[in-house]
Amino acid sequence: MGVQGLCRLIEANSQIYRDVRFRDSRLVIDGCNLCHWLYFRSGLDQNHGGEYAAFEDLIGKFVKALKDCRIEPYVVLDGGTDITGNKLETLRSRAKDRIQRAHAVAEEGGWGSILPPLANQVFKQMLVRLEVPLAQCFGEADREIAALASEWKCPVLSNDSDFYIFDLPAGLLPIHRFQWKSVGRNGSRRESFIRCKSYTTSSFCTLFNIQHQVLPVFAALAGNDYVKLREVRLTSCWARSAPAGSGSTGLLEELLRWLRGFQRPQETVEAALRLMGDLSRQREAEVLQGLSLGTEEYQLHPSYLRRFFTDGTVPHLLPDAVGLVPDWARLPLTQGRLTDDILDVLLLKRVRLGVMVDHSSLPSAHLTSRPLRRVMYGLLLGGGRSARVEESDRKGLRLDSCRIRPALRGVAQQLKLDLLNKAAHSLRLRVLLEALGVQPTRLSGLPPHLRLPVAVTCYWMREASPPPDRSLLQALMLGLVTGEMHRESAGSSALRSTRKHCERKPHLGVAHAYNQWQACMKDSIHLNQLLGCPLPEPHIAWLYQGPLAHQLVHTLRERTKLEFLLPKKSTSMKLFRALLSAVPRRRPQETTASSAVGKRGKPPRQPQLLEDLTASQLRLFLLDEDEDEEELAARALSAVIAQEDLGWDLVSVRTRFRAKDRGHWPKHPELASKKERKVWS
Repeated sequence: MGVQGLCRLIEANSQIYRDVRFRDSRLVIDGCNLCHWLYFRSGLDQNHGGEYAAFEDLIGKFVKALKDCRIEPYVVLDGGTDITGNKLETLRSRAKDRIQRAHAVAEEGGWGSILPPLANQVFKQMLVRLEVPLAQCFGEADREIAALASEWKCPVLSNDSDFYIFDLPAGLLPIHRFQWKSVGRNGSRRESFIRCKSYTTSSFCTLFNIQHQVLPVFAALAGNDYVKLREVRLTSCWARSAPAGSGSTGLLEELLRWLRGFQRPQETVEAALRLMGDLSRQREAEVLQGLSLGTEEYQLHPSYLRRFFTDGTVPHLLPDAVGLVPDWARLPLTQGRLTDDILDVLLLKRVRLGVMVDHSSLPSAHLTSRPLRRVMYGLLLGGGRSARVEESDRKGLRLDSCRIRPALRGVAQQLKLDLLNKAAHSLRLRVLLEALGVQPTRLSGLPPHLRLPVAVTCYWMREASPPPDRSLLQALMLGLVTGEMHRESAGSSALRSTRKHCERKPHLGVAHAYNQWQACMKDSIHLNQLLGCPLPEPHIAWLYQGPLAHQLVHTLRERTKLEFLLPKKSTSMKLFRALLSAVPRRRPQETTASSAVGKRGKPPRQPQLLEDLTASQLRLFLLDEDEDEEELAARALSAVIAQEDLGWDLVSVRTRFRAKDRGHWPKHPELASKKERKVWS
């Protein structure tokens, strides 16, 4: 939703605000609005795939400021797309605009206000970690936010212009006027507060001398996301009276002057229709329907989230969702533990894919992860021939739609959506790993919370186009190690890059490769969540830092040795080698189809010896106390790298690697050593 030009009108009449020292209160927060505001207004990277650790740190500081002032935040997020389709054209228009801005940033640099792919996941995960009450709606969140704040008689925190129209007893606190970074103290009692501005509809109606009842009609006539009266509006008297060059603000002021003569909404609508001239019967019906929809959006219903926040009562599904969304999914959907894309698939069979900073000459990065989404669609809709999901995605500079057939093959056929939450853990894990084309032994020696990122990286190395080179993989793994080392120690500041790097246009090839990785990571997280997290969910904020990853690729391509980046025998170097060794290099003969949904529907067989070596050496790499074991593991890694680079056929070799058995080393260790130097340099 949103009333065009209304925020500018309010700011031009800033006397409408009241100064407030806000503390000791509940606060209902427009979560999607806050997420975008915090990220974009803090100068974090938008061009290289995001700065997630710094974003998480920022969220933590924001919540701390609230709690220091004894403010109880309740965050409400948008859920699925409006099922009526009334906002579809608005959503398409915004997506087209983002595609244009993303291309301009990729080509020229600067800022484009493109939210990085994993930012929403970082936002939700951090709020859960901080124990901030969080709810994800089953549809648009605006009315539910307003209803909840109205019943609790507490303010709303948002920058959405629709909250200037809702009748909120405690008013609206605009985010851009909310000075949370400088918490104040109240005299000797040391009571903390946040300076902000408060807005109420009564102050608006008093300033512009209109009746409170006609305010929703004003929003509808002005044109919001549900009402498109631009062509009709331009023929009206208030449009002709607006001063030249005044733009939307002048138009709104003239509309408000015209509204002073009306007491009730109905007579206002009838008068507006007369001003629109001779309309056909069909056009008049369309205008009346639009005005009706536009005004109804501001009528508040009883809040269905109130009991969820107070006693954990799970909201009932919307009438159109009953029978389509399984009962077990209601709680995780409301808690934000399942993506709202699930609602769009089940109710609309339609999904809108996000826009990333990428050049229009390159294909959409989402194509790489489409096989993973097909598995998710199969779990949700079954594998029937008639089932299709319409994906909206970028194609060049256009917004394109493509009907995708769900994939339900292999072990996934044993799962039923209604009983998915009761399926055995081993079965759900097999479905996930089959989708990613990864054998369990590849992950067995890794820290549990890094297994999903490594499995995704294996998938990415096999499926990305063009194939990622060694520097891209090494930089990605170095980023994972750096994040892991700082996760519980130095904090996100150690990973922050200078702002000049964040504004620069990205290297197109590097950006496209990492966009594909993030698309795979995001869809894998969603699939893992749908399956009940058979692999532990990773700490998302520490998986990828865009400017750091791009700089590392450049450094590695300058032939910088890894010893200059990580100490040779450090824990971080051992973890790096363990992660790297778990990811097989892509061979020329490997196809680009997903192992789970490829042409034959069967995952490619992995060399048995490589699997055995990987499981053993990973356990060795994580040992700190035995230098001999460490050296032995390094030699094992050298052998594996040399064998992979040379493309030796190891399928028929069945000998298992033993930590102290030196009888299975290559006959020419100097060759392995030479190849190792080539790989690490």
